[in-house]
Amino acid sequence: MTSGTDGSVAKPGNDFAELSIATVGGLALALIAMFLCVVPLAGNITSGRDFVVFWATGQQLIHHANPYDAAAIGQIERAAGLNPGYGILFMRNPPWALPLVLPLGLLGLRVGALLWSLVLLACMMVSAWLIRLMHGCPGNRIHWLTLSFAPALICFFMGQTSLFALLGLVLFLRLHRTHPFMAGLTLWLCALKPHLFLPFGVVLLAWAIVTRSYKILAGAAVVMAASCATVRLMDPSAWRDYSNMMSAPGVEKEYIPCLSVAMRLWLNPQAMWLQFLPAALACAWALAFFWRRRNAWDWMIDGSVLMLVSILAAPYCWLYDQAVAMPALLQGAYAVRSRVLLAALAIVNIPIMAALMCGIKITSAFYLGTAPVWLAWYLLARASVSEPSIGSESSYMILDSDRRPDHSPAARAEEGPR
Repeated sequence: MTSGTDGSVAKPGNDFAELSIATVGGLALALIAMFLCVVPLAGNITSGRDFVVFWATGQQLIHHANPYDAAAIGQIERAAGLNPGYGILFMRNPPWALPLVLPLGLLGLRVGALLWSLVLLACMMVSAWLIRLMHGCPGNRIHWLTLSFAPALICFFMGQTSLFALLGLVLFLRLHRTHPFMAGLTLWLCALKPHLFLPFGVVLLAWAIVTRSYKILAGAAVVMAASCATVRLMDPSAWRDYSNMMSAPGVEKEYIPCLSVAMRLWLNPQAMWLQFLPAALACAWALAFFWRRRNAWDWMIDGSVLMLVSILAAPYCWLYDQAVAMPALLQGAYAVRSRVLLAALAIVNIPIMAALMCGIKITSAFYLGTAPVWLAWYLLARASVSEPSIGSESSYMILDSDRRPDHSPAARAEEGPR
């Protein structure tokens, strides 16, 4: 699938923007290589990551035990070397994600950590390759931004599952026109982090109905039904235990540096509904946004700003969850006309990574502004786009919204049912 981008204006081959991308990307690759070398050897690094939560959950599942049992999970995590200063950590993905971590129950801690890290790295690299492919494989280094994107790197180092959601989003963008049923299947990966996709999901449902893309809905229904049936066989009480864990006292006191949580804590810490208000308002905005563009909707272009708003308004969103912003930011990077903006997107990742290395915890309010920064950067990038001159050539691709494919109901009728 192409993104609806087109030709452009010549740019120097090695300017400041590309140098910035190459430098930050090179540093990121060095960090990744060192990390993969250290993980099999240093148990304290492995046990100090979020990965230990998924490994402990897998251990419980393989022994047919409750994956949300506080006493058992805590014992496994402490035995693995988790710092006593941390409370008991649970896997908070919905129960349909349990089959994903089941194989970890068959592996030792260090071997499991290494293989898990390699899978996450593969998610990053495949996502970068597919995004570049969807933009016509331009001869520049913009796709390196995926490996150097701070939220994606942090997700990789912590062993979190947001990179699976990133891959699911990219696969959907790639397949939704040519293989709609398979695109629906890939949405299971996005459903590992459903709170990040609320406005996106609402528009996806409306778009599928308007354009009669029922194969996408069928694919999503089949994969969700299969995963829920698998969970039922693995642990019949999984949903009840998960509900008890999520409603346990103390969850509402947890500080997560995102707009929704900050607003609730500022206005009324006990009113949990306030945490879902931004997402509800964003869903209403998203439907209006889609309806105005329904006859020429393009998931790569229109879906980019929609995804960034979904992240900004999510009921809760950790810094590493913002890895799913990467397709939108790369779409803006391929389109942007300003070399300063392009360089800024690479350089802004440095202080974020430096803050973590200097001991500023991921729960710090320091990271409260990252999601607004991604949206603001994208809007500035879109504002910098101008129509290309006829006959100009370059490896940089820019938006041409007038040449978007027609996804109107009439056009769908001509194409035939999907």
